[in-house]
Parts: sequence; structure tokens; C-alpha cells
Amino acid sequence: MGIFSSIKEKLFGKAEEKPAQTVTAEAVKPVTADMSATPTVSNEAVATSTGSQPVAATASQPVDVAAILDAAVAKNGQKLDWRRSIVDMMKALGMDASLQERKELADELGYTGDKSDSASMNIWLHKALMKALADNGGKVPADLLD
Repeated sequence: MGIFSSIKEKLFGKAEEKPAQTVTAEAVKPVTADMSATPTVSNEAVATSTGSQPVAATASQPVDVAAILDAAVAKNGQKLDWRRSIVDMMKALGMDASLQERKELADELGYTGDKSDSASMNIWLHKALMKALADNGGKVPADLLD
């Protein structure tokens, strides 16, 4: 698992932790009402609902990244500024924020600059991470996306 995946998991949770409700053929009870006004369902939809794959019944909501990170900072007890520092963000999530880990994250996110210039890389990493989280379903404050 990559570092970005670990960050996403810490913020969004594991997929298994938030299972979607499912509707299966066994759960549907027969209806004895007049069916003449009932809309028809395509064969594909019927196959999906009666097949081995369940049909999801919930819509996913964006994850509030700021709220989760603010809570993580409060639990951590250190003075961390996750809104400006990739190091502080990783520490708030209980992750290794070493230069080596940040270089690996930079590789994952497509950084092409000089990794020996850690200040520039860290600024780029923070912006790129915020954008990547937003692209993957996170609700990120607009001021962190510029």
C-alpha cells in the first residue's frame, strides 16, 4: 500500500468499515398490488439485483478532510499546523513524516522537482495532496486548493 493510500484510508476509513446497504433478491418481498402503473425495469437491472452482486442503496458523501484533521490534531496534543505543513499533517494522522516518506509520497503524486530542496517539495506536496484528496471524494477547504 502506498503512502497516499494510507493517508486516504486514515481520512476516509477502510471500505470495509463503511459497508453500503445492499438489496438482494432474497430481501425483496412480493407485492400483490395492481402492477399496471409500475414502471418497467430493464433486464440488466433485474440481473444485477438478482445476481450475485448486490445493488448499493446508499450514496457516498464527501469526507470533510478539515474536520477530520482538526480532530486528529486535537487528539495528538502537539501544536500542529496541518493546513500549511505536510509534516504536521502526516504527524496528525500518526504517520511517519520523515524526509524519505515525503520523497516517496512525492514520487506517488508525480513530483518532478528537486527532492533535495525539501522546502519546495513540501509546499508542492501539501498542495498536490489536498488536490488529490479532493479528487478522491474529500471535501477540502477552497483556500487549500489554490
